[in-house]
Amino acid sequence: MFDQIAAVTLINLRSIPQRALLSGATVFSIALVVMVLLGFLAMSSGFSKTMQGTGSADVAVMLRTGSQTELNSGLSVDQVRLIEEAPGVARDANGAPIVSGELFVIVDGIKRASRTEANLPLRGVGPAAQSLRQGFTIIEGRTYEPGTNELIVGEGIIREFAGFDLGQTIRLGSNEWVVVGIFSTGGTVFDSEIWTDLTVIQNLYQRGTSVQSIRARLTSPEAIEELRAYAESDPRLNLDIQSEVDYFASQAGGTAMLITYLGVPLSIAMAIGALAGAWNTMYSSVDTRMREIATLRAIGFSGFAAAFGTMVESLALAGLGGLIGAAGVYLLFNGVSASTLGSSFTQVVFSFAVTPMSVLLGLGLALIVGLLGGIIPAIRAATVPLLAVHRS
Repeated sequence: MFDQIAAVTLINLRSIPQRALLSGATVFSIALVVMVLLGFLAMSSGFSKTMQGTGSADVAVMLRTGSQTELNSGLSVDQVRLIEEAPGVARDANGAPIVSGELFVIVDGIKRASRTEANLPLRGVGPAAQSLRQGFTIIEGRTYEPGTNELIVGEGIIREFAGFDLGQTIRLGSNEWVVVGIFSTGGTVFDSEIWTDLTVIQNLYQRGTSVQSIRARLTSPEAIEELRAYAESDPRLNLDIQSEVDYFASQAGGTAMLITYLGVPLSIAMAIGALAGAWNTMYSSVDTRMREIATLRAIGFSGFAAAFGTMVESLALAGLGGLIGAAGVYLLFNGVSASTLGSSFTQVVFSFAVTPMSVLLGLGLALIVGLLGGIIPAIRAATVPLLAVHRS
């Protein structure tokens, strides 16, 4: 039996070049399906990696109770001062609390690739903001002077958006700014932001002394419980308090799932088309070798061997398509910089990330297409009538 299976399988595989055009079309369609699926998964994975890799366990993020994002939060300067006196808040070498009240507004940026407008966050920060971002470094230029229309921009902004080069003057809304520095936080979401002095943003955008969020360095990750108890005991502090790690992990979920939910149905729809192509290819393969299969049956080969050989051929074409698709996505997209809309309706710059798990999912989808596309032709091969040997 095994000798028969091996012989029929070898004959089937060797006959593929005789149907090069049809087989090539099947491989191409399956490769395209895998590329679409892996492209969306790489986008989702890269976005999630950027968001979930942002933040520190010993930094607390505080928003107004019930606010899901900074955009719909609002806090007063009095609340910032109360947090500066809270237990569990770390202090610097001079004894000053490491706390930053922050405010951001949405401004327009122009994407380098498409020349289309996109929302960017212009964040006003306090003196402690830089020390609250793990890995923060000025990689070119210098930091802004307090009280001036000077900006520092994240390196993600430089990659994806025009007009923010070092030393350039740029108009954002009705105000002109000068880019004096470029900073990096090692590929986190902060690299997608533009920073300036908090008081300048408050004055230019008529926000008074209000802020939208408060960040505080904690003496330890466990100290967040002390801070929460302190906030709950004071009715003036109407705050939701999370660690920075948890905050950004929760922000990542919605957008990453949306990207995945867009990609998976599209890939399935395309897979149905590829399935029809695989079925047509294998059916044609059996049809053109009808006499050959009947002859093998007549000299004692089993129908199972004919069916098995047909399934192997179908899976081989599908597997080849899957490998080509996975290799194509890896070479074309892995590590490529892109940006998409985040939870605060501003752009988040990230890099596509093709993961081993996504490659396995892509190859699995390809093999499923090959399996389903080969079943009916395999049954036809197994039931070829012996009289077909006399077909002219």
